[in-house]
Amino acid sequence: MNQAELCSLLEASPIIAAVKEEADLPLCLSTDCAVVFILCGTVTTIGEIVARVKEKGRVAFVHLDLVRGLSADEASVEFLAGQTEVDGIISTKHSLLKRAKQLGLMTIQRFFLLDSMALENVKKQSASPDLDFIEILPALMPKVIAKLAGQVRMPLIAGGLIEEKEDITAALAAGAVAVSSTKAGVWGM
Repeated sequence: MNQAELCSLLEASPIIAAVKEEADLPLCLSTDCAVVFILCGTVTTIGEIVARVKEKGRVAFVHLDLVRGLSADEASVEFLAGQTEVDGIISTKHSLLKRAKQLGLMTIQRFFLLDSMALENVKKQSASPDLDFIEILPALMPKVIAKLAGQVRMPLIAGGLIEEKEDITAALAAGAVAVSSTKAGVWGM
């Protein structure tokens, strides 16, 4: 899968199920969400979690920074690429995403927008050929989403604090291609 294919998939199904507890995986897989962000697991369970997502025909992204037992180094990226069926990696660490891209995985860099310096950092990092998407958190800032959507070259995913349909609509109207949420009630909207 490449960026254009994933954008097309997200256009048809713009809600991404972000699973933060393994116990929520069955509920996630019973929804129509085509893309799953895996924000949980351990080094011993991540392969099985990814396999369950893939068995249901979903696109699986693993947030490398949140898998217990994996360190923040290239060996962890190589492990996921070689030992699981993962489609892509999410991380706040650009060096890990660079390695993931070298291994043929899709990449999403997650940014927490806390101030104007963080906003400038997103603009700088977005010039990297190693990124397919950027995810900005929190998503409840349509004005900032609109500004970034006009300034960065890759598609934006808005995540964080999405709880109501109005949140989804506002983020998509502002220019996000999709929203990610850990709230199971959002997954079916």
